[in-house]
Amino acid sequence: MAKPLGSTGEFFRRRDEWRKHPMLSNQMKHALPGLGIGVAAFCVYLVGEQIYSKASVPSKSAHQHQEQPATSH
Repeated sequence: MAKPLGSTGEFFRRRDEWRKHPMLSNQMKHALPGLGIGVAAFCVYLVGEQIYSKASVPSKSAHQHQEQPATSH
């Protein structure tokens, strides 16, 4: 069990109650709602884009069958 605060402890406890007010705690969580989900979705997009770009690169054999323009010297 906790010790009784007495008049001095009670005075300071009441003075410090403002620090626990909901407007002052967790400001970033309330100021930027959805930021974490947005960052995660953007990371998934970037990974998906990298996978797609690597999968859609034409193979070297496809380049060999194309006609190359004649160059005049």
